[in-house]
Amino acid sequence: MRVVRAFSAADGAALVHLHNVSGGVLGGDQLWVEAEVQANARAQITTTGATRVYRQRADGATASQVTHFAVQQGALLEYLPDMLIPFSQARYQQTTRIELGPDAGLFYWEVVAPGREAKQELFAYDHLRLDLDIWAGQRPLARERVHLEPKRWPVTALARLGPFRYYGAFYICRVGIAAPRWLALETELTTLANQLTSPGEVVWGVSTLTAHGLVVRVVSQTNRLLTPMLPHFWQLAKQALYQSDAIMPRKIY
Repeated sequence: MRVVRAFSAADGAALVHLHNVSGGVLGGDQLWVEAEVQANARAQITTTGATRVYRQRADGATASQVTHFAVQQGALLEYLPDMLIPFSQARYQQTTRIELGPDAGLFYWEVVAPGREAKQELFAYDHLRLDLDIWAGQRPLARERVHLEPKRWPVTALARLGPFRYYGAFYICRVGIAAPRWLALETELTTLANQLTSPGEVVWGVSTLTAHGLVVRVVSQTNRLLTPMLPHFWQLAKQALYQSDAIMPRKIY
């Protein structure tokens, strides 16, 4: 894993790319990402492409990535990684912890593919675990635990993804914003979610967190109905919370 030097985004934020020089996550890899956004700073962190988790040897250790972000008072972090693609026989565990100070903000999305769909490789991975914790001071805002083992518990069961192949979540936070403003933003984003929902193809939903934020969730048959739509939610939320435009990160290759 290599951090490419920061670029200046159009709104003055520091834009940083995380680049896996091996082209993907290999069996037994143990990756750590740690960053602090200092007081009143703005940072945008993205990847140079999709995170590909390659198949594991039968006797190999589970690949893992641990990510820890601290966002200090008045700062803003936009963490916008590209899609996670677990290959056939992959085993992967991802742990993400984000700590927000007073008046700190967060925009963070995560999208997971079923595998290499072009090769008809759907839910052929062995094990996928995604753990997420978001805190504001000593208060937990969100705790998410995703644990999928398709060969043991079919992902296509109605209690899991059913007919859908892709899923994603988009967390929107700003510490200190009063509950009525979050409810108003939830209503606005729900209107957009309803417009973008097409039963049987893609379903969007929005709900507030315990405090200081909300989450947008989506399940979809195809990626074209998911990833291109996330910036619409980002744009509405950033205008509401920061009175500024959402600027897609510039990619480098």
